[in-house]
Amino acid sequence: MKLVTLQRPTLNGWPGVGRLADLRDELDRLFESSLAGLSPVLQNLGDWAPALDIHEDKENYVVKVDLPGIRKEDVSVSFQEGCLTLSGERKIETKSGDAGVYHTERRVGRFQRTVTLPAAVAADKVKAQYRDGVLTITLPKTEEAKPKQIDVSVN
Repeated sequence: MKLVTLQRPTLNGWPGVGRLADLRDELDRLFESSLAGLSPVLQNLGDWAPALDIHEDKENYVVKVDLPGIRKEDVSVSFQEGCLTLSGERKIETKSGDAGVYHTERRVGRFQRTVTLPAAVAADKVKAQYRDGVLTITLPKTEEAKPKQIDVSVN
C-alpha cells in the first residue's frame, strides 16, 4: 500500500482566482485559530454516531457497533424495509463531591444510525448480542439473496 499525502488543488493557474485562494487561506487561518480551543466542547454539543463495521458472507450480514459505556437497556435495534436502525443514548456520568471535569472528549447524548442493506434479509431471524461494549447484529440473507452456483453444460 502506498501512502499518498492529500494536497489542496491549486487555483493559481486560472487568471483572477489567486485572490480567492488568498481569501480561502485567510478564512482557514481565522477559523483554525479562533475555534481551536473550543473544538472538544463543540464536538460534545453536536450529534454523534457510534462507529460500525458491516461484513458479509454467503449466509449473513454481520454488523458490529462500538458502544463502550452504554448499557444494553439504553440501545434500540430495529429492522424495517431493508434498513437497520440503531438508536440509544450515552448518559453523562455524574461526579460526586467537589470533583470537576479537567478534560473530556467522550461524546454523550442521543444517537441514531440507519444503514440500508443491499439484499433481502430474513427479518424474523435477526439476532443481536451485546458483549464487552460491542453490539453484534447478525442478519441472515433470504434464500433469494444468497449467491447460487450455476452449472454450465457443454453440448
